[in-house]
Amino acid sequence: MLKKERLFTRKTALGMILACAAVLLLLILLRWHGGSQPDLATAEGREQYLLSLGWEVDGSTEEHKSVLIPDTLEGVMEDYNKMQLSQGLDLAKHLGERCDQYSYQVTNYRGYDGTVLVTIYIQGREVIAGDIHTTALDGFMHGIKRDAEGE
Repeated sequence: MLKKERLFTRKTALGMILACAAVLLLLILLRWHGGSQPDLATAEGREQYLLSLGWEVDGSTEEHKSVLIPDTLEGVMEDYNKMQLSQGLDLAKHLGERCDQYSYQVTNYRGYDGTVLVTIYIQGREVIAGDIHTTALDGFMHGIKRDAEGE
């Protein structure tokens, strides 16, 4: 009985190369179009990012600091990180590292008449933490992602 052998022909090789090229092109297009994220290195990019979460901010109130994340998360910082974890962020991955802190006044917070601020912590091209808080002594603080807090 004769075995039917499959030969690797030029036609087969060309087909495989074209299929791989098509997949690669599709991945590049998806990354270029669908995966476009705001440039967090610019004020406009940060404002666009916050707007994508539903927060309108007054760009003229921007404050910037370079901050050092502690080597350990204890006490208040441990509680703060629990809030970050609830919104898919984790400061524990950045212990002992520097990041940029940006704060803005929120202009569309409903149900509160006082000053409300949003603070985001950025490292490179990534938001690593963020919160919404008031400046009042008896104020509040919650995550920047509305769905994480049930808003």
